Amino acid sequence: MAKAKKIHVTVWNEGRHEKTNKKVAKIYPKGMHAVIAQALNRQKDIEARTATLDEPKHGLTDSVLRNTNVLIWWGHMAHHEVDDEIVEKIKARVYEGMGLICLHSAHMSKIFTRLMGTICMLKWREAGEREILWVTKPGHPIVEGIDDHFILPKTEMYGEHFDIPEPDEQIFISSFEGGEVFRSGCTWQRGNGRIFYFRPGHETYPIYYDKNVQLVITNGVRWAAPAYGRPHAYGHREVGWIEKRARKTRK
Repeated sequence: MAKAKKIHVTVWNEGRHEKTNKKVAKIYPKGMHAVIAQALNRQKDIEARTATLDEPKHGLTDSVLRNTNVLIWWGHMAHHEVDDEIVEKIKARVYEGMGLICLHSAHMSKIFTRLMGTICMLKWREAGEREILWVTKPGHPIVEGIDDHFILPKTEMYGEHFDIPEPDEQIFISSFEGGEVFRSGCTWQRGNGRIFYFRPGHETYPIYYDKNVQLVITNGVRWAAPAYGRPHAYGHREVGWIEKRARKTRK
């Protein structure tokens, strides 16, 4: 029996908050990306590495992107510092079939807004409120092992309206103590690539240690990973190309 291929994940983070905020450094001494990657690396079918903003080419060289099946993105205070050339290369890889998972404040990242084609703005409030994440698409692979809801005791509030295009699939909706609701888990297809936006993850709360959050991200990686087959091909087609292919097949 052939050995199953692993899903190669790159967890990208600005890597700034833990260097400038003592509260964040206490919660995530090695950064949020390290916690997420560690959780993923406990899975036999996933191999995760990390990359950060201040590395050469933001840690996203052509080789890294070419060998990444799913890219996880967390950004907040330095969206504007991400090089446009790198963003375009990521977008091209998504069109080719690389999965993309955008977490929390990555809703304002260059890559997410370009793929969505909208400003992706929302309402927010940082008050340490309880969040209930309700499953709105039971049976979906992203919610495998999740009850009909789970609770995060202290989070930053995100509220509607969330200026995104209509999701292909609505996976979660959140409710907050202050009364707001939010579309906190959404998916889209762009080209051959799958995109998953997942809301939880403000840097001053230990959200990425939460077992349900880790499970959703793990499920999201498996869902977003490209199939190990030939991606759909686009481009010019000559008259008679179907017959030419048929002749090759008959041979």
